[in-house]
Amino acid sequence: MEDNKEQLNQTKSNDKIDNFTVSSKEASLNSKRTITVSLPSFSLKKKLQNPKFRLFYTIIAIIILAGASGFLGSYLQNKGQNTYGQIGVGLSNQEKIVTSQSKLISAIAKEVGPSVVSVNVSIKATGSGSGSNPLSGFGFFGFSQPQQEQAAGTGIILTTNGLILTNRHVVPVGTTKVSVTLSNGVQLNNVKVIGRTPQASSLDVAFLQIENLEGQKLKPAVIGNSSTVQIGQTVVAIGNALGQFHNTVTSGIISGFGRNVQASSSICGSGSTITNSSLCSTENLTDLIQTDAAINEGNSGGPLVNMNGQVIGINTAIAGGAQNIGFVIPINDVTGLINQVLKTGKFSVPYLGIRYIPLTADVAYEYKLKVINGAFIAPSANSSLPSVIPNSPAANAGLKVGDIITAVNGTKINQNNSLTGLLYQYTPGDRVQLTVLRNSVYSKINVQLGAEPNN
Repeated sequence: MEDNKEQLNQTKSNDKIDNFTVSSKEASLNSKRTITVSLPSFSLKKKLQNPKFRLFYTIIAIIILAGASGFLGSYLQNKGQNTYGQIGVGLSNQEKIVTSQSKLISAIAKEVGPSVVSVNVSIKATGSGSGSNPLSGFGFFGFSQPQQEQAAGTGIILTTNGLILTNRHVVPVGTTKVSVTLSNGVQLNNVKVIGRTPQASSLDVAFLQIENLEGQKLKPAVIGNSSTVQIGQTVVAIGNALGQFHNTVTSGIISGFGRNVQASSSICGSGSTITNSSLCSTENLTDLIQTDAAINEGNSGGPLVNMNGQVIGINTAIAGGAQNIGFVIPINDVTGLINQVLKTGKFSVPYLGIRYIPLTADVAYEYKLKVINGAFIAPSANSSLPSVIPNSPAANAGLKVGDIITAVNGTKINQNNSLTGLLYQYTPGDRVQLTVLRNSVYSKINVQLGAEPNN
């Protein structure tokens, strides 16, 4: 009993009593009284000195660590599966997008194809090609078989009664016979050339008329708006590739705007004996759209269409020695002529009478100009080729060398709207107002357009 009492006293003496002060909410609000509570302290160090307690806590720690490891492994595994699942979903969505685009292009080909014809031409030439010649510089898509007075290109049906749009170089001066092959394989032989732009014109277009449809029903193409196209926009080209494979369909994107090139026919390279100047002439083409859609000889005059199946351009030239660099006339440059032909059955090209340089940032820097958009009437290095042609509408209106035309009837000249394209929306005899920058001062000049001379 004495031993037990002594042990109890020892335990009491070893246990310390600490005082904790706890303030109740009520006391704090009213009388700020405090409640004092005595609690026994707990010494973990003493407990761990006991082997039984050390073993117990070790087992608990192992159990906790094992559980945490399992949870972490399961989390990482699930995260990995989710990541791979997301990649799989991404690839699946991408495949769906590609498949949808392929179906769209196929649908466009079916929709636009019936509005495209192959144009077959017989040309009176004073010589014959000695063989196929490689393209030099920029060449037309028109294709001519060697040692034959035959050529082939592509055309776009504009009306149900047989009006067709194509390139001037597809049906050049000297053309004696024209026939067209429809998308269903039917060939129509009674076709005449309504007219073509002058050889000196930078707009390479011509109009054909099928005079006998032979009961065939034609589907006109839908004309779009080339001023709304954007770089990177997906487009589809349709044409008579190599003069043999009609309605060949390829796709690509818009690569650039406002391209200026010098183009010549592919049958007039080194070794050719053709001397017909209309076949072997070189043309300066301006304000072209650049595309990487795969196009070949024979595609001249064919449509470049957007994803709505609307014609936004006319395939015209390719870059020789390069891959997938094609040039297209913006359809807006031709809408004025189309409307003129639809109204009158013939056309003449509106004429201003200047030689100009389309402005770019590089041109503006070279000539130290303050604007980068417009048509710059630059000084001519050749006195026989004046920048402002005497007795022309431009000369009569008072345009001078050094002037920069920045707008036509309020529409600004830029990469989507060239001076040529804007003027070709009008007809000879129309009056237009030009916005002109001269000596850092803007002014308005009214001009009555004339008819472009053949020379």
